[in-house]
Order: sequence, then C-alpha cells, then structure tokens
Amino acid sequence: MKNSQILGIAVGATLAVGLSVSAFATDGYQLIGIGQYAMGMAGAVVAAPDDPLSAAMSNPAGLALMTPQAAFSAEIFNPVRKTNLGFGEIGSHTNVYGIPAIGWVAPAFAKNWVFGGGVYGTSGLGVNYLQNLAPNPQMPMGGYAQAYSSISFMQMAPSVAWKVNDRLAVGASLNIAAEQGSFQQTLTQYVPTSFGPLPATGGLNLSTPSWAYGVGATLGVLYKVNDMVTLGATYKSPIMFTPMTWQAGQQNQVNPATGNGVMGAPGQYSGHLNYPQQIALGMAIRPVRRWLISVEGQWINWHNTMNNFNIYGPWTAYQGGSAVGGASSIALPMHWSNQWVANFGTQYDVNNWLQVRAGYTWGSNPISNNTIASNLIFPAIVQNAITFGATQKLGMGWKLTEAYMHEFSNTNTGPAGSSPFGGPMPASATMYENSYGLQVGYDF
Repeated sequence: MKNSQILGIAVGATLAVGLSVSAFATDGYQLIGIGQYAMGMAGAVVAAPDDPLSAAMSNPAGLALMTPQAAFSAEIFNPVRKTNLGFGEIGSHTNVYGIPAIGWVAPAFAKNWVFGGGVYGTSGLGVNYLQNLAPNPQMPMGGYAQAYSSISFMQMAPSVAWKVNDRLAVGASLNIAAEQGSFQQTLTQYVPTSFGPLPATGGLNLSTPSWAYGVGATLGVLYKVNDMVTLGATYKSPIMFTPMTWQAGQQNQVNPATGNGVMGAPGQYSGHLNYPQQIALGMAIRPVRRWLISVEGQWINWHNTMNNFNIYGPWTAYQGGSAVGGASSIALPMHWSNQWVANFGTQYDVNNWLQVRAGYTWGSNPISNNTIASNLIFPAIVQNAITFGATQKLGMGWKLTEAYMHEFSNTNTGPAGSSPFGGPMPASATMYENSYGLQVGYDF
C-alpha cells in the first residue's frame, strides 16, 4: 500500500468543523440569550427587553425605553458531549467555558434618542476526543483517532434607539465581531516496517488558532398595542467575516481503499465561516401589572452558512493513487438545515425588590441522523431547554440577577456503516448542557 494511501482517510466525509459556536446554551451554536435576564426568560425577550444586554443583542429598540444603566454578566457554561466513532462511546475532555458580557445605555444627541450597546461572548463551542481504534479491515494493526475543535465569537454592538412616541420605538445595532477557530481530525494507524509497527498519521490538522473579523447589523422595532400587549420584531443580517488562515503541514484527504481524494502540500490554508441571518417575532402580555408572559419565534438561516465549509489551499487531486491535477479548495459537507425556534418566558414581581422568572425553549435540530457522521466534532443537536432566574433590587440603583439553564440530552445516530473509521458501530453524537450565571446591574 502506498504511503499516501496509508496516511489518507476520508476526513472530508466525517469532519464537522466545530466552528461555532454561540454555542453555549444553544440554538444551533447560538446563545439562547445574552445576560441573565434573557437567560431566565429562555430568550423570549424580543418583545420584552429589560436591560442593555437583552436589548442590544435581541431588540435594540428596547434601549429607547430604558433609563441610563449598565450591566455586567458572567456565566459558566457546561456542555457535555459524547461521540461514537464506531468503536464505542467516548466523552470530550473539555466541558467548562466562561461567557462574559457587559452592556450600557445612556442619553444620546437629542430628546428621546439613546445610545447603548456592549461587548459580548455570543457563541462558541469545542470538543476534544481521543479514541483508540481496534484492528479492522481498513487498519489491520489498529490505531487511534483525534478529533478537536475550538471556536469562539466575540461581538461589539454599538446601538442607537429612538422613542418615536408613547407606542413606538425603533433601534439599530452595528454588529462588529471577531471569531477564533482551530480544528483537527486525524487518524494515526500502525503500519508494518522492518523495524516493527510504526505510526503513520493523516487527515486534516488546522489546530493553530486563527482569527477573523466581520460586520453585520440588527434592526428592531417595539410597538405597544395597549397597556397589556407589546409586539416586537428584529432582523439580523448575516455577519460577513474575513477568512481564517492557517499555516499548516501536509493535509491528506486520500481514501486508502480507492486512492481517490486530495492531498494538500505544506502552506497556507483558509476558509470563511459567516454568521447566519435571522428573524425574530415576539409578543409580551401583562395579564396583571406584576405578571409578564413573553413568547417568541425565530428563524435562523444556518443552511447558507453551515452547508459546506470550503477550505482553500495547495490541494492536489488523486485518482487511483495517482495525481490528476490541482484543486483550489475542498468542501467539507455539514449540510445543516435552517432552524425554527420557539421561546416562552414568564416573570412575576413578588414584591418591590424581588422578581422571579422561568422559561422553556424548543429548537428544531439543524443536523439530521443522515449527516451526523459529518458533524461529530460539532454536535449542535440539543433541542429542549428549561430556565429559571431571579432579580433582587438591592437599593441605591444596584440589582443582582441570577439564572440557571438545563438543555436536555439529545442523541443523533447515523445509519449502519456510518463509522468514519470502519468500526462495527454507527456514528453517533450525544449532548446536554447546563449554565449558571450571575449579573450585576446599576441604574444611574
């Protein structure tokens, strides 16, 4: 067997670039909500923003209804991920992440105009898998697989809002974002030599972190129908990023069984990962003054950003083990579907200093069982979450807000024969999440 074939494995068919993120407490890889008020309401805040964090990210029109204030949020996010590469289930070695956020709102240049915004960790995730592989027809002497991904998104959202009249407010945010990504999915197999079995490694290895920068916009509107009902709507444009670039060694995408695929020479590799456009509509109802009920529906256009991830570089195509010409890029097929999300949140003012809240969110799964083998290092598959939260008004303008989120376990299992490394079991991914957050606010 040729060395190029020994080193090769069809990673392109099994790599789900763990490049995203949001996610944290996630719809896909996007946060359910920014800040602990939004988290406690399960993200149902487009018609009921209550602080600079929830407004600037979910509906900037809400800033126009707020007094000058600032808020700082710190959240511990605990996603638990497991996968089966075909040889038994294993867990990821990284399960704890921190999510910071800070926001503010202040009077602007004219009456009924305000300026606000903030800096947020908006999404991100990663996995770190290592699995020993038993001998099989593709690897007679066995080997091991490494799957690693890390992605983080930070966003700054300077915003302006205008209270048009007692019923209508409008707002806009400029979304300035930075993303950092690195990933690896390699196979090491032991091959016979005159010196005994020696390891030979192939696959994709773009594990040096790379940064990219992007820009987009959010437009929002709030309309107060009457003292009981408020309607809200937002449109978020795609965030278009510069390419991430990596200086990397040889990349091997040649299938050892057929000799077909591509091989990359040492050099520079690059790829774009944009953030999806989305639409949200919401309604907030106050049956009585102390009780708030908020519902929201979202559409997230994952298909346009997470269908294929194209990696550009010095690729050479192979057929039957022989080079047949150059290739400018390869497409890693993730094939995400667009996502529909429903959010429900409620808040009750117990007294003048204590508010309690709870929520539920459901999101359609953007990854199907048929495509889970292509998304094992980014298993954004959770669908159902419950949240709880509270706010205490401490006096002299200070307030403290806490929230807890639990996203229930979900498993995607591929069809028979979907193991990326020829194992006897089908590929699968399992994920559940918890988050714990604390937020401090101050009204000026």
